[in-house]
Amino acid sequence: MEPRCPAVVAAARDRGITDVVHFTRYSGLVGILGTGDVKGRSYLADEELVEFVYQANAEDRSRDTPWHDYVNLSVTAINMSLFEIASQTWHPSSEWVILCFGPEILGDPGVVFTTSNNAYPTTHRASGIDGFNQMFAASVPWGYYDSTHTRLARAATETTDPLAEVLYPHSLGVDNLHTVVVPSDDLGDRVHAALSLSPLSPNIRCDPGAFR
Repeated sequence: MEPRCPAVVAAARDRGITDVVHFTRYSGLVGILGTGDVKGRSYLADEELVEFVYQANAEDRSRDTPWHDYVNLSVTAINMSLFEIASQTWHPSSEWVILCFGPEILGDPGVVFTTSNNAYPTTHRASGIDGFNQMFAASVPWGYYDSTHTRLARAATETTDPLAEVLYPHSLGVDNLHTVVVPSDDLGDRVHAALSLSPLSPNIRCDPGAFR
């Protein structure tokens, strides 16, 4: 099926983008495999199949409440600032995986692109090719104090601000999940076992560096 905005998918491929990523705990992956999709935060607590394993990755999402119907994703690499807080402060005993989806999902209807962390008041949001391109602008504002990020030393596959987000509406099906990244072979074995109960067959890649 053709994506709703093929120009976005083409632009992503031109940049060499292969991964649109989402980090979650191993228990979250089990829930995702059970339901067949990654759901926006506002839908999770009511999902019967995940109600006993659900616990929010980010404990305080009050600054972006209007966007809780969306799945938060990043381009190429996870938001390390948020991941470090989630893994070291909020959930220090949890095990984590990174889900990698193909760039095809960027062209789906309703996808919104942000120039920085969606919670910042300076963040710009837009859909379509203009929204996609603004994530790679020469400079973008971020934070609260007139700070900017520039593209200095950023690869073509990387957004200008590492905190930039792809907001996917409602729920993201796992049909385009092509890789699960794990930090250790031991966790990889358990992910493989969990996937054996699913019709999915994504690659499992051990890459500790993706988590730091």
